[in-house]
Amino acid sequence: MIRVAIITVSDKGSKGQREDISGQTIRDIVEAEDWKVVDYKIVPDEKAEITELLNQFADNNQADLILTTGGTGFAARDHTPEATLDSIEKEVPGIAEKMRSGTSRFTELSYLSRARSGIRKYSLIVNLPGSPKAVSQCLKEVIGIIPHGIKVLQGEITEHE
Repeated sequence: MIRVAIITVSDKGSKGQREDISGQTIRDIVEAEDWKVVDYKIVPDEKAEITELLNQFADNNQADLILTTGGTGFAARDHTPEATLDSIEKEVPGIAEKMRSGTSRFTELSYLSRARSGIRKYSLIVNLPGSPKAVSQCLKEVIGIIPHGIKVLQGEITEHE
């Protein structure tokens, strides 16, 4: 079973001024896959705080998969991709590329996403956009390839067939 941590990045959400629908959308999708949500946090759009939380989940082996939502756009307060780059040891650009490419059939604005994906220790980190609709579309584009990646990352698959 894949252990999932969800991080919602939102200034208003972290202050209780906005309901976090995107985090719940992620939870619904991953639980439908029989994956287990082991932790869920809402943090403000502060780069250092996001990086610290990503590092904590990965370094303490709390989650196999860390999904963030929010902070991937062009706004001045959007720092999630930069925080992710500060955390990861290896980038996995294909995941973000597949999300952008796959969701472009819904809107060409998907190519404006700055989302990143990468590996820290034995955890896979994937940035998702902030809107519930875009979260659902992006996650569904890559959910089928994530289990294989995690098995390779954790040494369960060592030979390619």
